[in-house]
Amino acid sequence: MAELLPVNILIADRTYRLRVSQQDEEILRRTVKLINDKIVEYKTQLAGKDMQDYVSMALLWFATSQSKNSGLLLQESDDEKGFDSIEAILDRVLAEK
Repeated sequence: MAELLPVNILIADRTYRLRVSQQDEEILRRTVKLINDKIVEYKTQLAGKDMQDYVSMALLWFATSQSKNSGLLLQESDDEKGFDSIEAILDRVLAEK
């Protein structure tokens, strides 16, 4: 079994501590950057909302873009292993809440 690396990620001004495999760390960080960039974009366009609104809009955008791209995460390869690891990470984060 591969050793998991502890990583801290910041999404919408909240820090999450995760454990990921070394090969998944880069895609996780790129995904986090994409999400945060989209949140900043929404904050700029739609002033007066709260952070939950921006996170929800970014999540909706992300899910919709995945459907449009036939499941290609960040328009990278169609490597199912990457999807499974990100899904597992998100499941763990949501379970901690």
